[in-house]
Amino acid sequence: MISRKYCWVVRRYNGSHTCTRATISQDHSKLDSITIVEAIKPLVEADPALKVKSVIAEVQSKFNYTVSYRKAWLAKQKAVEKIFGGWEASYEALPIWFEAMCQKEPSAVVHFETMPAYQGDDLVTDIRVLHRVFWSYYPCIRAFRHCKPVVQVDGTHLYGKYKGCLLVAVSQDGNNNIVPIAFAIVEGETSDAWHFFLSNLRQHVVTRDGVGLISDRHESINAAVERSNGAWSPPRAFHMFCIRHIESNFLRKFKAPYLQKLVVNIGYSRTVREYEVRYQRLRERWLLMVDIDGVI
Repeated sequence: MISRKYCWVVRRYNGSHTCTRATISQDHSKLDSITIVEAIKPLVEADPALKVKSVIAEVQSKFNYTVSYRKAWLAKQKAVEKIFGGWEASYEALPIWFEAMCQKEPSAVVHFETMPAYQGDDLVTDIRVLHRVFWSYYPCIRAFRHCKPVVQVDGTHLYGKYKGCLLVAVSQDGNNNIVPIAFAIVEGETSDAWHFFLSNLRQHVVTRDGVGLISDRHESINAAVERSNGAWSPPRAFHMFCIRHIESNFLRKFKAPYLQKLVVNIGYSRTVREYEVRYQRLRERWLLMVDIDGVI
């Protein structure tokens, strides 16, 4: 720049440049996801849950380039599909898989529900898609006969390409080991989904009376129990609270970790007297920490 007002002059500078870009790409345009797939296939085959950062590290060690997170993620998805098959193919194989399971073990239980297929707002004729599926293996059904008369149910979200929920029922044997007894894939934790699961569970697995049903008392579970026509109501069954959820809800509401163990002990009381003693102990401990105005 020269001193003349409002005037700029471009000149040549023959020295070395010292300024650099804030970031320099270490990727290579020819190193695409297809090439990366072949490099990481053995790793993905051994561990389908391989982290993307591990893919980036593997590419860096083999090709001496650091690819972007998206390229590494895309390569991993393609590798998974190449080794294990795609999402659509996997869902299409479900009926075949369950049919093979039932042929191998005829006493296993599988129950499907399907629904019409739509493309946009248009109904696709002659095609139905999976809506819900319930299944239980015969060893699980047989094992429950020797378990405690207690069933615990819960659900967890599926985080793949197609969303949904996995519902599970477990029991406990005489050695306090957890025994899974039934499973279902459903559209979500809705009242209809839980009704589907609990109805099949009662019909095919938990056939004896006097059992305890433990849950987090979610509204959809309560609604399904009410719709069960007495199958999950006294005297055939007793819907109970989950102690772990009571403990976490108590802590969240009262912010009193020093009382957590007392709350759990109350839940494990086996007699009315034992319950009353432990409840009184909790009450006394609580009042000791409360001032005259009722605030800790």
